[in-house]
Amino acid sequence: MIPTKLIPRTAEASEPPLLIKSLLAQSLKYEPQREIVYRDLFRMNYVEFNQRVRQLANVLAELDVKAGDTVAVLDWDSHRYLECFFGVTSVGAILHTVNVRLSPAQILYTMNHAEDKIVLIHEDFLPILAAIKDQLTTVEKFIILSDKVYGSQTDLSDIPNYFSGEYEALLKGAPSDYDFPDFDENTWATTFYTTGTTGNPKGVYFSHRQLFMHTMGLLAYIIGYEAMPFKGTTDVYMPITPMFHVHAWGFPFLATMMSAKQVYPGRYEPELLLKLLIKEGVTLSHCVPTILNMLVSNPAAQKFRENLSRWKVLIGGSALTKGLAQTATDLGIRVMAGYGMSETAPVMAVAYLNEQEKELSKEEQIELSTRAGRISPFIEMRLMDDEGNFVPHDGHSLGEIVARGPWLTQGYYNDPERGAELWKGGWLHTGDVASITPDYWVMIADRTKDVIKTGGEWVSSLDMENMLSQVEGVAESAVVGLPDARWGERPHALIVQKPGYNLTAEGIKSKLQAQVDCGELHKWYVPDHILFVSEIPKTSVGKIDKKRIRSEMKEQILAS
Repeated sequence: MIPTKLIPRTAEASEPPLLIKSLLAQSLKYEPQREIVYRDLFRMNYVEFNQRVRQLANVLAELDVKAGDTVAVLDWDSHRYLECFFGVTSVGAILHTVNVRLSPAQILYTMNHAEDKIVLIHEDFLPILAAIKDQLTTVEKFIILSDKVYGSQTDLSDIPNYFSGEYEALLKGAPSDYDFPDFDENTWATTFYTTGTTGNPKGVYFSHRQLFMHTMGLLAYIIGYEAMPFKGTTDVYMPITPMFHVHAWGFPFLATMMSAKQVYPGRYEPELLLKLLIKEGVTLSHCVPTILNMLVSNPAAQKFRENLSRWKVLIGGSALTKGLAQTATDLGIRVMAGYGMSETAPVMAVAYLNEQEKELSKEEQIELSTRAGRISPFIEMRLMDDEGNFVPHDGHSLGEIVARGPWLTQGYYNDPERGAELWKGGWLHTGDVASITPDYWVMIADRTKDVIKTGGEWVSSLDMENMLSQVEGVAESAVVGLPDARWGERPHALIVQKPGYNLTAEGIKSKLQAQVDCGELHKWYVPDHILFVSEIPKTSVGKIDKKRIRSEMKEQILAS
């Protein structure tokens, strides 16, 4: 940065910090009567929501939570979680959104590493707590979260006696007035853990300023440019992404600021999700491809076809294939891909079609919508080769995506070595290989660790999965590279069939060979082995677990 002349300040002039409490405050200004709904169990308006957030702040104060302390939450997507997004952070404490899909040993590691002081935990996860409680080194108090209190069965006598109380009862006994303090906008607000292929989970963290700016980025792109689009006045938001995973992609902060109607589905159950979609008039969601595939494959989806035509879904976590996009489009659902990662809060690109592109054919629009997206406002993105040189944005040249922006994590908690690797050269390294067009479209080729090199040629596992998704009868696929004595590596595929089909490896290879013969596919892309499975292994956040697939396929192929 160059030295500049700063503006002078009057002694008593105010410059409010960019804090999460400011996002909350907007929810009361314009449409406070709008509702926040939890399953078919609970609903409230924004006036009541604000009161409950302040009651939570008073409960935390009674439990001796101070600024800088860490409060952990283990819950399904719920109104309680949303209250913690605002109540915990606005008192100056740190919200740890615990990934409940990790193993108990990994959950224990993250809770000790984050130095959690208070734990709010849903009763469904009590078996996990029972397995690790005696090994938690910093936790002082526990609060139980229970859905029973919203129904007729309110007996909580089976709750362990070491709990300080039940969430709703504690809120009911707390005052609804609380004056949230001001503090530095760079104050630590949230933390969560991302798992890699090796080592312990890495602690990612974000400040109030970063989350405020990410919300402004979403506001500009999703609402201003109408990339989704999302209108707070008419749209109804329901996340189908865990709130423990990158703050449900940051959308709860945006929806709350807009006082939009929000619906939280709790534990994901296909029939209930579809019921909530219809009953509550949901128009906007985000999820991984697996969840969308589960919903559009449900027989009830055809029954509710007319209602699904208003639904817009942002897909991330894994690539949105053309096959899945076409299936959703045929049901009237508007789908588009987005791109980001845990370290980027997460949104860095959304498949925004400009005025000219909206005039293209449906097939061409689907092709664009399944790209990783167009770079988000305020994000600077480049491509870098192995020598650290920048690669041109010509739509063809490949390089690793590196990025800078106002909401990217500044490192990994207590892990300076991996943090330095993440930010080598002053750019955040994503590990994703891509090309970028002159008009800012990002096209992911693969993860650096998943790209397949065979006989000197590169095979994108994502491109191959996209090809397989368009074969009739293929519900889902995963392609990995395995060692080969002659070629170095060769692609191998796992496939899940749609119900009622009887696909064969030979039949699929024959279809792929036909594409080779007409020049649509390189011959080295055709997998050596195709195995049929009932489901594709996934990570704790719904991504295809290619490390596990490589290991298991290698064993199966050797055994055969």
